[in-house]
Amino acid sequence: MRTFILAAAAALLLASPPVAAQSAQDRLDARYDRALAAGYKALMLCSAIAVAERNGTTRSPESVHEWELSGIQTPLDAIVRDLPFEIVRRPTGQIAHVQVEWAEDMPDRLAAYYGQDTGCSVLPIGAPEDVSNPQAPLVERGREVDEDTRGIEVEVDSGGGEMRQGPLDRVFADAFAERYGEGRTTAVLVRRVDGDGTQVEEEARYAPGFDAATPQRTWSVAKSIAATLVGAAVLSGEYSVEDPVGLPYWRAGAEGDPRNTITIDHALRMATGRYSDTPGNRTDPLYWGGTTVDERAANWPVLHRPGTVYRYANNDTLMAVKAIERWLTYYSPDEFFARLGMDHTVAETDIRGNHVLSSQVWSTASDLATLGQLYLNDGVWNGERLLPQGWREYVSDPSGPQPESTEWGYGAGWWTFRRPDGNAFEGIPDDAFAARGNRGQYVVVVPSRNVVIVRRGEDRVGTRFDIAGFTRDVLAALEGA
Repeated sequence: MRTFILAAAAALLLASPPVAAQSAQDRLDARYDRALAAGYKALMLCSAIAVAERNGTTRSPESVHEWELSGIQTPLDAIVRDLPFEIVRRPTGQIAHVQVEWAEDMPDRLAAYYGQDTGCSVLPIGAPEDVSNPQAPLVERGREVDEDTRGIEVEVDSGGGEMRQGPLDRVFADAFAERYGEGRTTAVLVRRVDGDGTQVEEEARYAPGFDAATPQRTWSVAKSIAATLVGAAVLSGEYSVEDPVGLPYWRAGAEGDPRNTITIDHALRMATGRYSDTPGNRTDPLYWGGTTVDERAANWPVLHRPGTVYRYANNDTLMAVKAIERWLTYYSPDEFFARLGMDHTVAETDIRGNHVLSSQVWSTASDLATLGQLYLNDGVWNGERLLPQGWREYVSDPSGPQPESTEWGYGAGWWTFRRPDGNAFEGIPDDAFAARGNRGQYVVVVPSRNVVIVRRGEDRVGTRFDIAGFTRDVLAALEGA
Protein backbone atom coordinates (compact mmCIF):
# COMPACT_ATOMS: atom_id res chain seq x y z
CA MET A 1 0.00 0.00 0.00
CA ARG A 2 1.34 3.43 -0.91
CA THR A 3 2.10 5.56 2.11
CA PHE A 4 1.26 9.28 2.03
CA ILE A 5 2.64 11.80 4.47
CA LEU A 6 1.19 15.15 3.49
CA ALA A 7 1.09 17.58 6.39
CA ALA A 8 4.80 18.29 6.55
CA ALA A 9 4.96 18.47 2.76
CA ALA A 10 2.25 21.13 2.75
CA ALA A 11 4.14 23.12 5.35
CA LEU A 12 7.29 22.85 3.26
CA LEU A 13 5.47 24.17 0.20
CA LEU A 14 4.11 27.10 2.19
CA ALA A 15 7.61 27.92 3.38
CA SER A 16 9.07 27.80 -0.14
CA PRO A 17 9.68 31.04 -2.08
CA PRO A 18 6.99 31.89 -4.62
CA VAL A 19 7.66 30.29 -7.97
CA ALA A 20 7.78 33.70 -9.62
CA ALA A 21 10.61 34.71 -7.27
CA GLN A 22 12.71 31.72 -8.23
CA SER A 23 15.11 31.82 -11.13
CA ALA A 24 15.13 29.05 -13.70
CA GLN A 25 18.25 27.66 -12.02
CA ASP A 26 16.60 27.76 -8.59
CA ARG A 27 13.65 25.79 -9.93
CA LEU A 28 15.95 23.30 -11.63
CA ASP A 29 18.00 22.83 -8.46
CA ALA A 30 14.88 22.37 -6.34
CA ARG A 31 13.59 19.73 -8.75
CA TYR A 32 16.97 17.98 -8.73
CA ASP A 33 17.01 17.98 -4.92
CA ARG A 34 13.61 16.28 -4.87
CA ALA A 35 14.82 13.69 -7.37
CA LEU A 36 17.91 12.96 -5.25
CA ALA A 37 15.86 12.83 -2.05
CA ALA A 38 13.51 10.32 -3.66
CA GLY A 39 16.44 8.19 -4.82
CA TYR A 40 17.97 8.37 -1.35
CA LYS A 41 14.72 7.22 0.23
CA ALA A 42 14.08 4.45 -2.30
CA LEU A 43 17.57 3.00 -1.85
CA MET A 44 17.62 3.25 1.95
CA LEU A 45 14.22 1.59 2.31
CA CYS A 46 15.10 -1.11 -0.21
CA SER A 47 18.53 -1.92 1.22
CA ALA A 48 17.69 -1.68 4.91
CA ILE A 49 14.60 -3.88 4.65
CA ALA A 50 15.67 -6.34 1.95
CA VAL A 51 19.14 -7.01 3.36
CA ALA A 52 17.73 -7.37 6.89
CA GLU A 53 15.26 -9.96 5.61
CA ARG A 54 18.09 -11.68 3.76
CA ASN A 55 19.89 -11.90 7.11
CA GLY A 56 16.90 -13.46 8.85
CA THR A 57 15.74 -10.37 10.75
CA THR A 58 13.41 -7.44 9.99
CA ARG A 59 13.30 -3.67 9.60
CA SER A 60 10.12 -1.66 9.31
CA PRO A 61 9.65 1.46 7.17
CA GLU A 62 9.00 3.36 10.40
CA SER A 63 12.39 2.27 11.77
CA VAL A 64 14.17 3.31 8.58
CA HIS A 65 12.45 6.71 8.73
CA GLU A 66 13.52 7.13 12.35
CA TRP A 67 17.15 6.17 11.82
CA GLU A 68 18.46 6.19 8.24
CA LEU A 69 16.12 8.91 6.94
CA SER A 70 16.47 11.48 9.73
CA GLY A 71 19.25 13.94 10.31
CA ILE A 72 20.72 13.57 6.81
CA GLN A 73 22.43 16.25 4.73
CA THR A 74 20.67 19.40 3.59
CA PRO A 75 18.66 20.08 1.56
CA LEU A 76 17.52 16.46 1.34
CA ASP A 77 16.64 16.25 5.02
CA ALA A 78 13.76 18.68 4.64
CA ILE A 79 12.34 16.67 1.73
CA VAL A 80 13.04 12.98 2.14
CA ARG A 81 10.71 11.76 4.87
CA ASP A 82 7.55 13.29 3.39
CA LEU A 83 7.83 11.74 -0.06
CA PRO A 84 5.14 9.06 -0.63
CA PHE A 85 6.54 5.57 -1.21
CA GLU A 86 5.48 2.04 -2.01
CA ILE A 87 7.27 -1.23 -1.23
CA VAL A 88 6.53 -3.68 -4.05
CA ARG A 89 7.04 -7.36 -3.27
CA ARG A 90 7.19 -10.52 -5.34
CA PRO A 91 4.57 -13.26 -4.94
CA THR A 92 7.01 -14.97 -2.54
CA GLY A 93 7.00 -11.90 -0.28
CA GLN A 94 10.53 -10.82 -1.16
CA ILE A 95 11.07 -7.16 -2.05
CA ALA A 96 11.15 -6.49 -5.79
CA HIS A 97 11.64 -2.75 -5.58
CA VAL A 98 10.79 0.41 -3.67
CA GLN A 99 9.29 3.35 -5.56
CA VAL A 100 9.06 6.94 -4.34
CA GLU A 101 6.94 9.76 -5.78
CA TRP A 102 8.74 13.02 -6.46
CA ALA A 103 7.18 14.75 -9.49
CA GLU A 104 3.72 14.64 -11.05
CA ASP A 105 5.07 14.53 -14.61
CA MET A 106 7.80 11.90 -14.08
CA PRO A 107 7.92 8.21 -13.10
CA ASP A 108 8.61 7.37 -9.47
CA ARG A 109 12.21 6.89 -8.38
CA LEU A 110 13.05 3.18 -8.09
CA ALA A 111 15.53 1.08 -6.13
CA ALA A 112 15.42 -2.58 -7.16
CA TYR A 113 16.58 -5.60 -5.17
CA TYR A 114 18.84 -7.80 -7.28
CA GLY A 115 19.51 -10.59 -4.80
CA GLN A 116 21.49 -11.55 -1.73
CA ASP A 117 24.92 -11.08 -3.31
CA THR A 118 24.51 -7.48 -4.50
CA GLY A 119 21.48 -6.08 -2.67
CA CYS A 120 19.69 -3.04 -4.10
CA SER A 121 20.61 -0.57 -6.84
CA VAL A 122 19.02 2.79 -7.48
CA LEU A 123 17.80 3.28 -11.05
CA PRO A 124 18.33 6.42 -13.15
CA ILE A 125 16.00 9.37 -12.72
CA GLY A 126 13.01 8.79 -14.96
CA ALA A 127 13.33 5.01 -15.22
CA PRO A 128 9.85 3.55 -15.88
CA GLU A 129 8.17 1.80 -12.99
CA ASP A 130 7.83 -1.47 -14.91
CA VAL A 131 11.62 -1.76 -15.36
CA SER A 132 11.58 -3.87 -12.18
CA ASN A 133 8.88 -6.46 -12.73
CA PRO A 134 7.82 -8.17 -9.48
CA GLN A 135 6.24 -11.01 -11.49
CA ALA A 136 9.51 -11.92 -13.24
CA PRO A 137 11.92 -14.43 -11.63
CA LEU A 138 14.71 -12.84 -9.62
CA VAL A 139 17.94 -13.10 -11.61
CA GLU A 140 21.17 -12.80 -9.68
CA ARG A 141 24.56 -12.70 -11.39
CA GLY A 142 23.12 -14.26 -14.52
CA ARG A 143 21.15 -17.08 -12.93
CA GLU A 144 17.64 -17.55 -11.65
CA VAL A 145 17.38 -17.70 -7.88
CA ASP A 146 15.26 -20.05 -5.81
CA GLU A 147 13.61 -17.38 -3.70
CA ASP A 148 12.51 -19.87 -1.07
CA THR A 149 16.14 -20.38 0.01
CA ARG A 150 17.33 -16.79 0.30
CA GLY A 151 16.93 -16.32 4.05
CA ILE A 152 19.87 -17.14 6.32
CA GLU A 153 19.16 -18.80 9.65
CA VAL A 154 20.86 -16.92 12.45
CA GLU A 155 20.94 -17.02 16.19
CA VAL A 156 20.36 -13.53 17.50
CA ASP A 157 21.54 -12.25 20.86
CA SER A 158 20.45 -8.64 20.87
CA GLY A 159 21.82 -7.74 24.25
CA GLY A 160 18.99 -5.20 24.46
CA GLY A 161 19.48 -2.77 27.28
CA GLU A 162 20.66 -5.33 29.79
CA MET A 163 24.03 -4.62 31.33
CA ARG A 164 25.97 -7.66 32.43
CA GLN A 165 28.61 -7.08 35.07
CA GLY A 166 31.95 -6.66 33.36
CA PRO A 167 34.75 -4.19 32.62
CA LEU A 168 32.99 -2.77 29.55
CA ASP A 169 29.58 -2.15 31.12
CA ARG A 170 30.17 1.49 31.99
CA VAL A 171 31.87 2.31 28.69
CA PHE A 172 29.08 0.69 26.67
CA ALA A 173 26.42 2.47 28.73
CA ASP A 174 28.19 5.79 28.15
CA ALA A 175 28.18 5.17 24.39
CA PHE A 176 24.39 4.91 24.37
CA ALA A 177 24.01 7.79 26.85
CA GLU A 178 25.77 10.24 24.50
CA ARG A 179 28.78 10.73 26.76
CA TYR A 180 30.95 10.61 23.64
CA GLY A 181 28.95 13.24 21.80
CA GLU A 182 25.42 13.68 20.53
CA GLY A 183 25.58 10.80 18.08
CA ARG A 184 22.86 8.15 18.00
CA THR A 185 24.51 4.81 18.76
CA THR A 186 22.91 1.65 17.38
CA ALA A 187 25.61 -0.90 18.30
CA VAL A 188 28.93 -1.22 20.08
CA LEU A 189 31.09 -4.32 20.03
CA VAL A 190 34.51 -5.29 21.35
CA ARG A 191 36.28 -8.44 20.22
CA ARG A 192 39.44 -9.69 21.95
CA VAL A 193 41.63 -12.22 20.21
CA ASP A 194 44.55 -14.25 21.53
CA GLY A 195 47.97 -14.34 19.94
CA ASP A 196 47.33 -17.22 17.53
CA GLY A 197 44.23 -15.61 16.04
CA THR A 198 41.59 -17.58 17.92
CA GLN A 199 38.62 -15.53 19.11
CA VAL A 200 38.67 -15.23 22.87
CA GLU A 201 35.73 -12.99 23.71
CA GLU A 202 33.18 -10.74 22.04
CA GLU A 203 30.82 -8.43 23.88
CA ALA A 204 28.20 -6.26 22.22
CA ARG A 205 25.22 -4.03 22.98
CA TYR A 206 22.45 -2.96 20.58
CA ALA A 207 19.88 -0.19 20.57
CA PRO A 208 16.21 -1.25 20.71
CA GLY A 209 15.12 -2.46 17.30
CA PHE A 210 18.62 -3.56 16.31
CA ASP A 211 20.26 -6.95 16.84
CA ALA A 212 23.29 -8.98 15.80
CA ALA A 213 21.83 -9.64 12.33
CA THR A 214 20.67 -6.07 11.60
CA PRO A 215 22.69 -4.60 8.72
CA GLN A 216 23.48 -0.92 8.37
CA ARG A 217 25.10 0.96 5.54
CA THR A 218 28.83 1.17 6.16
CA TRP A 219 29.24 4.45 4.31
CA SER A 220 33.00 5.11 4.01
CA VAL A 221 33.99 2.09 6.07
CA ALA A 222 33.49 0.51 2.64
CA LYS A 223 36.73 2.21 1.55
CA SER A 224 38.63 0.01 4.00
CA ILE A 225 36.76 -3.01 2.63
CA ALA A 226 37.85 -1.89 -0.84
CA ALA A 227 41.48 -1.72 0.31
CA THR A 228 41.09 -5.24 1.67
CA LEU A 229 39.82 -6.55 -1.66
CA VAL A 230 42.72 -4.82 -3.41
CA GLY A 231 45.01 -6.69 -1.01
CA ALA A 232 43.41 -9.98 -1.99
CA ALA A 233 43.94 -9.12 -5.67
CA VAL A 234 47.59 -8.27 -4.99
CA LEU A 235 48.03 -11.61 -3.21
CA SER A 236 46.86 -13.35 -6.39
CA GLY A 237 49.96 -12.05 -8.15
CA GLU A 238 47.95 -10.35 -10.86
CA TYR A 239 48.36 -6.84 -9.46
CA SER A 240 50.78 -4.59 -7.62
CA VAL A 241 49.90 -1.37 -5.83
CA GLU A 242 52.44 0.32 -8.09
CA ASP A 243 50.46 -0.68 -11.20
CA PRO A 244 48.77 2.18 -13.03
CA VAL A 245 45.02 2.29 -12.54
CA GLY A 246 45.04 2.04 -16.32
CA LEU A 247 41.44 2.69 -17.30
CA PRO A 248 40.89 1.98 -21.00
CA TYR A 249 39.14 5.30 -21.63
CA TRP A 250 42.15 7.14 -20.23
CA ARG A 251 44.53 5.36 -22.61
CA ALA A 252 42.63 5.25 -25.88
CA GLY A 253 43.95 7.89 -28.28
CA ALA A 254 45.38 9.89 -25.39
CA GLU A 255 49.16 9.56 -25.43
CA GLY A 256 50.54 11.61 -22.59
CA ASP A 257 47.31 11.64 -20.57
CA PRO A 258 48.67 12.37 -17.06
CA ARG A 259 45.96 10.16 -15.53
CA ASN A 260 47.90 7.19 -16.90
CA THR A 261 50.53 7.81 -14.20
CA ILE A 262 48.00 7.36 -11.38
CA THR A 263 48.71 4.11 -9.55
CA ILE A 264 46.52 1.93 -7.34
CA ASP A 265 48.57 3.19 -4.39
CA HIS A 266 47.78 6.80 -5.28
CA ALA A 267 44.08 5.98 -5.44
CA LEU A 268 44.06 4.15 -2.10
CA ARG A 269 45.91 7.05 -0.45
CA MET A 270 43.57 9.74 -1.84
CA ALA A 271 46.51 11.19 -3.75
CA THR A 272 45.56 10.91 -7.44
CA GLY A 273 45.85 14.66 -7.87
CA ARG A 274 42.48 14.82 -9.63
CA TYR A 275 39.99 17.62 -9.16
CA SER A 276 37.20 17.21 -6.59
CA ASP A 277 34.21 19.49 -6.88
CA THR A 278 33.47 19.42 -3.13
CA PRO A 279 35.30 18.31 0.02
CA GLY A 280 34.89 14.56 0.09
CA ASN A 281 34.06 14.63 -3.62
CA ARG A 282 30.31 14.19 -3.10
CA THR A 283 28.93 11.52 -5.37
CA ASP A 284 25.19 12.15 -5.00
CA PRO A 285 24.54 11.56 -8.73
CA LEU A 286 26.00 8.05 -8.30
CA TYR A 287 24.64 7.24 -4.85
CA TRP A 288 21.10 8.62 -5.31
CA GLY A 289 20.77 9.75 -8.93
CA GLY A 290 21.26 6.43 -10.68
CA THR A 291 24.38 7.28 -12.69
CA THR A 292 27.20 4.73 -12.82
CA VAL A 293 30.78 4.60 -11.60
CA ASP A 294 32.00 5.01 -15.18
CA GLU A 295 29.80 8.04 -15.77
CA ARG A 296 30.53 9.82 -12.51
CA ALA A 297 33.87 8.81 -11.02
CA ALA A 298 36.31 8.39 -13.87
CA ASN A 299 36.35 11.63 -15.82
CA TRP A 300 37.97 14.23 -13.57
CA PRO A 301 41.08 16.15 -14.69
CA VAL A 302 44.44 16.06 -12.95
CA LEU A 303 45.44 19.28 -11.15
CA HIS A 304 48.44 18.03 -9.14
CA ARG A 305 51.19 15.56 -9.83
CA PRO A 306 49.89 12.19 -8.54
CA GLY A 307 51.27 11.33 -5.11
CA THR A 308 51.88 14.91 -3.98
CA VAL A 309 48.55 16.21 -2.59
CA TYR A 310 45.96 14.58 -0.32
CA ARG A 311 42.31 15.12 -1.20
CA TYR A 312 39.69 12.87 0.36
CA ALA A 313 37.61 11.72 -2.60
CA ASN A 314 35.10 8.93 -3.08
CA ASN A 315 36.18 8.83 -6.70
CA ASP A 316 39.72 7.78 -5.82
CA THR A 317 38.53 4.66 -4.00
CA LEU A 318 36.20 3.88 -6.90
CA MET A 319 39.18 4.06 -9.28
CA ALA A 320 41.22 1.67 -7.09
CA VAL A 321 38.32 -0.77 -7.35
CA LYS A 322 38.03 -0.23 -11.12
CA ALA A 323 41.72 -1.13 -11.39
CA ILE A 324 40.98 -4.66 -10.12
CA GLU A 325 37.64 -4.93 -11.91
CA ARG A 326 38.73 -7.90 -14.02
CA TRP A 327 39.78 -9.80 -10.88
CA LEU A 328 36.47 -8.98 -9.16
CA THR A 329 34.63 -10.48 -12.12
CA TYR A 330 35.98 -13.88 -11.07
CA TYR A 331 36.40 -13.34 -7.31
CA SER A 332 33.46 -11.21 -6.23
CA PRO A 333 33.21 -9.51 -2.82
CA ASP A 334 30.49 -11.91 -1.64
CA GLU A 335 32.88 -14.84 -2.17
CA PHE A 336 35.57 -13.10 -0.12
CA PHE A 337 33.06 -12.36 2.64
CA ALA A 338 32.00 -16.02 2.64
CA ARG A 339 35.57 -17.16 3.25
CA LEU A 340 35.64 -14.97 6.36
CA GLY A 341 32.17 -15.97 7.53
CA MET A 342 30.92 -12.40 6.98
CA ASP A 343 27.54 -13.85 6.04
CA HIS A 344 25.55 -10.71 6.85
CA THR A 345 27.50 -8.37 4.55
CA VAL A 346 26.40 -7.25 1.08
CA ALA A 347 28.43 -5.08 -1.33
CA GLU A 348 25.97 -3.28 -3.59
CA THR A 349 26.53 -2.17 -7.18
CA ASP A 350 25.33 0.44 -9.62
CA ILE A 351 22.92 -0.67 -12.33
CA ARG A 352 25.83 -1.70 -14.58
CA GLY A 353 27.30 -4.01 -11.95
CA ASN A 354 30.14 -1.76 -10.76
CA HIS A 355 30.71 -2.19 -7.03
CA VAL A 356 30.18 1.12 -5.22
CA LEU A 357 32.86 0.35 -2.63
CA SER A 358 33.32 3.94 -1.59
CA SER A 359 30.18 3.70 0.55
CA GLN A 360 27.50 1.26 -0.53
CA VAL A 361 28.03 -1.85 1.64
CA TRP A 362 25.58 -3.15 4.25
CA SER A 363 27.05 -5.04 7.19
CA THR A 364 26.66 -5.88 10.88
CA ALA A 365 28.83 -4.98 13.85
CA SER A 366 30.06 -8.57 14.19
CA ASP A 367 30.95 -8.90 10.51
CA LEU A 368 32.93 -5.67 10.68
CA ALA A 369 34.73 -7.04 13.75
CA THR A 370 35.67 -10.03 11.61
CA LEU A 371 37.16 -7.67 9.03
CA GLY A 372 39.21 -6.13 11.83
CA GLN A 373 40.22 -9.54 13.12
CA LEU A 374 41.60 -10.45 9.71
CA TYR A 375 44.02 -7.55 10.18
CA LEU A 376 44.87 -8.61 13.73
CA ASN A 377 45.84 -11.93 12.13
CA ASP A 378 47.99 -10.11 9.53
CA GLY A 379 45.78 -11.34 6.71
CA VAL A 380 45.53 -15.00 7.72
CA TRP A 381 42.16 -16.69 8.32
CA ASN A 382 41.73 -20.29 9.47
CA GLY A 383 45.30 -21.00 8.44
CA GLU A 384 44.86 -19.56 4.94
CA ARG A 385 46.54 -16.36 3.85
CA LEU A 386 43.96 -14.01 2.34
CA LEU A 387 46.04 -10.81 2.26
CA PRO A 388 49.72 -10.32 1.44
CA GLN A 389 52.14 -10.56 4.33
CA GLY A 390 52.65 -7.05 5.66
CA TRP A 391 49.40 -5.71 4.17
CA ARG A 392 48.38 -4.52 7.63
CA GLU A 393 51.47 -2.35 7.86
CA TYR A 394 50.91 -1.09 4.33
CA VAL A 395 47.34 0.11 4.83
CA SER A 396 48.13 1.65 8.24
CA ASP A 397 51.27 3.51 7.16
CA PRO A 398 50.62 7.25 6.77
CA SER A 399 53.51 7.63 4.35
CA GLY A 400 51.79 9.61 1.62
CA PRO A 401 50.49 13.19 1.64
CA GLN A 402 48.28 13.78 4.65
CA PRO A 403 44.95 15.50 5.38
CA GLU A 404 45.06 19.02 6.80
CA SER A 405 43.48 20.37 10.01
CA THR A 406 43.14 17.02 11.78
CA GLU A 407 45.13 14.92 14.22
CA TRP A 408 44.27 11.82 12.19
CA GLY A 409 46.62 10.38 9.61
CA TYR A 410 45.69 8.47 6.46
CA GLY A 411 47.21 5.27 5.17
CA ALA A 412 45.97 3.26 2.20
CA GLY A 413 42.20 3.07 2.61
CA TRP A 414 42.40 3.21 6.42
CA TRP A 415 42.72 6.10 8.87
CA THR A 416 45.56 6.09 11.41
CA PHE A 417 45.83 7.45 14.93
CA ARG A 418 49.32 8.65 14.14
CA ARG A 419 50.67 11.00 11.54
CA PRO A 420 54.21 10.99 10.16
CA ASP A 421 55.20 13.43 12.92
CA GLY A 422 53.70 11.37 15.76
CA ASN A 423 50.59 10.25 17.64
CA ALA A 424 48.41 12.95 19.17
CA PHE A 425 45.96 10.53 20.81
CA GLU A 426 47.03 9.86 24.37
CA GLY A 427 46.22 6.36 25.59
CA ILE A 428 45.94 4.86 22.09
CA PRO A 429 48.87 2.76 20.79
CA ASP A 430 50.78 3.96 17.74
CA ASP A 431 49.81 0.89 15.74
CA ALA A 432 46.04 1.48 16.05
CA PHE A 433 44.18 2.28 12.84
CA ALA A 434 40.55 2.65 11.90
CA ALA A 435 37.87 2.49 9.22
CA ARG A 436 35.58 5.52 9.47
CA GLY A 437 32.24 6.21 7.82
CA ASN A 438 29.49 8.80 7.67
CA ARG A 439 26.86 8.90 10.43
CA GLY A 440 29.24 7.34 12.95
CA GLN A 441 30.53 4.04 11.53
CA TYR A 442 33.85 2.95 13.05
CA VAL A 443 36.06 -0.14 13.09
CA VAL A 444 39.19 0.30 15.23
CA VAL A 445 42.00 -2.27 15.01
CA VAL A 446 44.65 -2.32 17.76
CA PRO A 447 47.19 -5.04 16.89
CA SER A 448 49.38 -4.55 19.97
CA ARG A 449 46.35 -5.18 22.19
CA ASN A 450 44.71 -7.85 19.98
CA VAL A 451 41.46 -5.87 20.09
CA VAL A 452 38.87 -4.81 17.53
CA ILE A 453 36.35 -2.11 18.49
CA VAL A 454 33.20 -1.45 16.44
CA ARG A 455 30.71 1.36 16.83
CA ARG A 456 27.65 1.71 14.58
CA GLY A 457 25.36 4.71 14.58
CA GLU A 458 22.96 6.91 12.68
CA ASP A 459 24.37 10.25 13.80
CA ARG A 460 22.60 13.37 12.59
CA VAL A 461 24.46 15.91 10.48
CA GLY A 462 26.33 18.28 12.79
CA THR A 463 26.84 15.73 15.57
CA ARG A 464 29.65 13.28 16.06
CA PHE A 465 30.79 10.37 18.16
CA ASP A 466 34.20 10.68 19.83
CA ILE A 467 35.68 7.39 18.66
CA ALA A 468 39.12 8.26 20.03
CA GLY A 469 37.70 8.80 23.51
CA PHE A 470 35.65 5.63 23.28
CA THR A 471 38.68 3.64 22.10
CA ARG A 472 40.80 5.02 24.91
CA ASP A 473 38.20 4.11 27.51
CA VAL A 474 37.65 0.61 26.12
CA LEU A 475 41.39 -0.10 26.19
CA ALA A 476 41.69 1.28 29.73
CA ALA A 477 38.75 -0.85 30.91
CA LEU A 478 40.27 -3.98 29.41
CA GLU A 479 43.65 -3.15 30.91
CA GLY A 480 42.13 -2.83 34.35
CA ALA A 481 40.02 -5.97 34.10
